[in-house]
Amino acid sequence: MPELPEVETVRTGLENAIKGATIKSVTLRRKDLRQPFPRGFTAALAGAKILDIRRRAKYLLFELDNTQVVIAHLGMSGRFSVLKKAPKAFETHDHVVWHLADGRVVIYNDARRFGVMTLTEKGDVNAHPLLAALGPEPLENAFSAAYLEQVLLSRKAPIKPTLMDQGLVVGVGNIYASEALFLAGIHPAKPARDAAGSAQKLIRCIQKVLNDAIASGGSSLRDFVQVSGDSGYFQHHFNVYDRTGEPCFSCKTPIQSCRQSGRSTFFCPKCQS
Repeated sequence: MPELPEVETVRTGLENAIKGATIKSVTLRRKDLRQPFPRGFTAALAGAKILDIRRRAKYLLFELDNTQVVIAHLGMSGRFSVLKKAPKAFETHDHVVWHLADGRVVIYNDARRFGVMTLTEKGDVNAHPLLAALGPEPLENAFSAAYLEQVLLSRKAPIKPTLMDQGLVVGVGNIYASEALFLAGIHPAKPARDAAGSAQKLIRCIQKVLNDAIASGGSSLRDFVQVSGDSGYFQHHFNVYDRTGEPCFSCKTPIQSCRQSGRSTFFCPKCQS
């Protein structure tokens, strides 16, 4: 599933391509994705100007000039494409098409249909059920050492699945939790409360791997591609993720893996304690 850097890369691409554009009309090529489209969806977008495109966790927020906000989630395989004109034939999984006033089209394609596209009022965004329970953004000031230390002190669970709790902090998914813990020298199985004293270091490492991934265009694992159609390439810089048995770049010890909360975790048994 695309993680925060992938979604941020898509957001940036869409912002550069369609911010300020007007949506002439919308075509829904099916009645639902992971959930049905809300009533009045196409009417709410028709004639609206895209004022801004923001990100909250892994959700894209398209702010329109009619006080409506489109909330979109890529699911596991969703992708947006911006074309100069509508194609002669749409692909099987082209489910949503925004026809822009300048003749271009924005196509949302989602083979697995785990994505979401819904509507809310601008003033109700933070209270929307999809967003209300989310923790702070990892690259913003609210994600502070004092906050993280306090939260970790109350948690007995291993640090790695704790960091993936979207109610604690958003956007630190499986890939980047493994990478950040390697940089911080913390074993993924260490109880979260025992890692509380390293809160400041953890924040620095989380922010570094996320910023590096954003700068590299995200990870091109499985279905992820940028708006331009290019794949991200941060996977070429992984220290531990998906490198089981390969030598650690720092100490040459073979990277190990284990299962935590149903997900694969990768770590160096010598560098992380």
